[in-house]
Parts: sequence; structure tokens; C-alpha cells
Amino acid sequence: MSSYAARREALTTYFDRTAVEAWSRLTSDAPVSKIRATVRAGRDAMRATLLDWLPADMTGKRLLDAGCGTGALAVEAARRGAEVVAIDVSPTLIGLAQERLPAIDGPGSIDFRVGDMLDPWLGRFDHVVAMDSLIHYQTPDIVRALAELALRTDGAILFTVAPRTVLLTLMHAAGQLFPKNDRSPAIVPVTEGALRRRIGREPVLQGFGVGRTQRINSGFYLSHAFELMRVNSRPSAGEGGPRSGSGEGNDLSGQGAPLSRPLLTQGPPSPAEGGGGRP
Repeated sequence: MSSYAARREALTTYFDRTAVEAWSRLTSDAPVSKIRATVRAGRDAMRATLLDWLPADMTGKRLLDAGCGTGALAVEAARRGAEVVAIDVSPTLIGLAQERLPAIDGPGSIDFRVGDMLDPWLGRFDHVVAMDSLIHYQTPDIVRALAELALRTDGAILFTVAPRTVLLTLMHAAGQLFPKNDRSPAIVPVTEGALRRRIGREPVLQGFGVGRTQRINSGFYLSHAFELMRVNSRPSAGEGGPRSGSGEGNDLSGQGAPLSRPLLTQGPPSPAEGGGGRP
């Protein structure tokens, strides 16, 4: 298994060098190939699904867009009044997001950052969205990332994974035929049953339960969304929790002791960060 640092470097290199032009076109209105058009349509549908699961009025709410890419979801959340921290490992994608940032009326705002979505110093959040940010990782790594995010989330964590299907397995195999320099970082298909069992066994996630789920299948885009909901009462990030990366309130007990390192870096090295899933 690649180390956490090695995986971050691979993803950053891919999105900052190999796929800069392709990703810029895919996330714009520019013409793209038929294959990439299906990916664009699938991503649009998934983004709409996740936004539909968030409150219509997010005034005073703090949202983490984990693996924000070029910021489309962050913009819509800010338009609902949310205070959004939008983070990605790719400086290039964050640069594109800042260049494209439209005027946002009302109280909403976006703080674009380059870095790791699991950084505990980002502070507490009412909601977290990780759209296609965990599709490159094995099930144990996904659940450990969710556990790290849960330590500082007072509401729901919305995330997507790559579902293990015959079609996705075939597409993954076909992708290995491309020259190494042209390949995107590997997508790791996972089974829903194994994911649910892991979530159920993770001590940090005992206060959460799986809510809505939705699979989006659009040509060469296939992704499965999950809603991980807090099922016990806890003060929201807008009601006494820190609203910035102060390092307070990041422990499970609520005593305010900051995490020394993300859970994902403890034990076997693990490759999860806020890079976001790309075609």
C-alpha cells in the first residue's frame, strides 16, 4: 500500500501537471469528448444530489468541502448562506476555483485552501461534503478518514465511493492499458456491505448512522453517495464550537484537546486526503 505522503504526492502531481488542461475543460462549459461529457453529466448529477441533502438555508452553518476541485459545490453552498472552507491538495485546482469564483450575495462565504481535508486545525463543522474525494482508497482507509472527519462534525458527512460493479471493474482494467503517464490515479471499487460493516465497527462512528444513499451512473462516471448522519445530540458549530482552525473541540470527548495527528496517519500508513476524485 502506498504511504499517505506518497499518495498525496501522486494525486497532487496528477492534478497539477498531467491533467491540468483536461480537468480545466471538464469543469467548465468548454466542448469535451463524448466520454468526458458523460463524466461531466454524472458529476453534475452527483453534485445536485449532495446539495439536495444539505439544508436549503445554511445561514450561520459551517461546511467543509473536502476535495473541492474547482469549487462548484462550494459556490452553491455559499449561496445558501454557508461559511464554506473549500480545501484541495491541488494548488492548480484551487487557483482555478478562485479565478472562477462569482459574486455571492448574502452572508455566505468561501475560504479556499490548499492542504489536507483531514487537518484537525481546520476546526469544527456543521456538515462535511467529500464528493469523489475517497474513491482512490481501500475501505479501511475510507472509514478511518470518515472517523477523523466525524471528530469535528456536528451534523452530516456526505461522501461518495466507487461502487464495485462488473462495469467499473472492466473500465478500471481498460484504464491500465493506457500509457502510465496518461493514467489517472487508481480508483478503488468498494462493496456497500463491507463499507457498512466497517462503519458499524468503528468506535468513533458509533454516534453516526447511514441515512440516504444514491448511485449515479452516467456513461464513464459511476459513483455512490452516502449520508452519514449524527444520531445523538451535540452542539452545532454555530452554537459554541470553534468556527475557525483554532484546534479546540477536536477530540471525541468534547474536552477541547486538539488531535496531535489525524487518525489516518496512525498505524499502517494510509492514502487519504482532500484531493477529490477526477476522471
